[in-house]
Amino acid sequence: MSFSGRRVSILRPAGDRRFSIGRELSENEKKSEIHRQFRDAHEGHRPHAGLDASRTSTGVVWCTERASEHGYLEDPSSWANLGQGAPEADDEIFGSFPRPTAIPIASASREYGPTAGIKPLRAAVARLYNEHYRKGKESQYTWENVCIVPGGRAGLIRIAAILGNSYLGFPIPDYSAYSEMLSLFKNFAAIPIPLSEQDHYHIHPDKIAEEIARGTSVILTSNPRNPTGDVLANPELGRIQDICRDRATLILDEFYGGYNYSTGCDGSTISGAENVVDVNEDDVLLIDGLTKRFRLPGWRIAWIVGPKDFIGALSSAGSYLDGGANVPFQEAAIPMLEPGLVRAEMKALQVHFREKRDYVVKRLQKIGFRFTDIPQATFYIWLDLNSLEPPLPAEANISDGLNFFNALLHEKVIVVPGIFFDLNPAKRRDLFDSPCHHFVRLSYGPKMEVLKHGLDGIERVIRRARGESGWEDEEAVRD
Repeated sequence: MSFSGRRVSILRPAGDRRFSIGRELSENEKKSEIHRQFRDAHEGHRPHAGLDASRTSTGVVWCTERASEHGYLEDPSSWANLGQGAPEADDEIFGSFPRPTAIPIASASREYGPTAGIKPLRAAVARLYNEHYRKGKESQYTWENVCIVPGGRAGLIRIAAILGNSYLGFPIPDYSAYSEMLSLFKNFAAIPIPLSEQDHYHIHPDKIAEEIARGTSVILTSNPRNPTGDVLANPELGRIQDICRDRATLILDEFYGGYNYSTGCDGSTISGAENVVDVNEDDVLLIDGLTKRFRLPGWRIAWIVGPKDFIGALSSAGSYLDGGANVPFQEAAIPMLEPGLVRAEMKALQVHFREKRDYVVKRLQKIGFRFTDIPQATFYIWLDLNSLEPPLPAEANISDGLNFFNALLHEKVIVVPGIFFDLNPAKRRDLFDSPCHHFVRLSYGPKMEVLKHGLDGIERVIRRARGESGWEDEEAVRD
């Protein structure tokens, strides 16, 4: 019998049972029934008895591990990493404010900080949301509606820890790291909500109403959506929030809310905060942070905005899950959240990343890929390998995401196979039947020169698969 790939110790033959004491057992101990019963009942007394080494990595980490087998870690600068979901972090974007290069550390910030974050940063986040999304509304966020967390994943883990017994619905495809988070806790059952490729992976209000009618009481989704770049905007987003009100908790991962190209790159951002009626009554939790739209993934400063009761519970969960976010970095983040500065920053961000999106799409179209939809948000391309014209010969064997990923490793290019975004937290499905199997996710987060390198590698793989000749000379001339 096995659980999580680990043999149950009481089924081992007595002679095969191991003892973890770092010395030879005495004859009396070997013969002692009570010693044997104790050790048989307490797996912690056997080496690795409590370890489930079979737990899988997130998709991005798995891809990086495979790239490392091809030399990625020895010389990452020679690779085009289009797999990592990280924006370029240097101060080279026109109109963007410079990031701090040094952070003062006061003696008080050497101490443990509050697990919900320092009050000045919590107040700055609340002020930003009120200014951008809640002008003229009676109900306003305060510092008590904000919990600072050490990164988005930590925030999601805290949320998962405080949920009651419930069905949690999650549309797929979606952020690959959700899969592990959804499998850690037993206080809820995670139920996938498949979205249709033919429907552009869009979440419709009627679908959410359907899920709630069958007993789903928690909805988790990214908006804008990772990996497809789809946007759930108003009035449709507001309609979904109306449907959930008083019936279901809505968790919106809004880390890509700043990467919004649907309003002409005017600095407008997307958030469910705009549709909340009462900040302490609407069961809406919003997750965002410095990672994506402030281009500071290494700082690990993020926040959750929601009702006071939720925030209190999230603070308590932080005391035993992660201990809270780095205090000096919290202090350094406060001036960045001035609402006017943020709006100007978002405009600069959108103009720059839309230019990179357009470059990547144009290059992929030239290679032969066809697009039904151009993503209107995020910095990802959800690339359909079956859209290639003319189609590749069957013997090329790179028409699924895993084989395409593997072929690109030989060109020092990393992408993420689409199969990782078909979340399968309970491992109930065979993902080789997945409708995401013929997709890969490309990030245009990196600098333009990295994107050019990566697309050159993709072009080489496709041309080689087609058996084309002469393209090596063309590339040499272009370089």
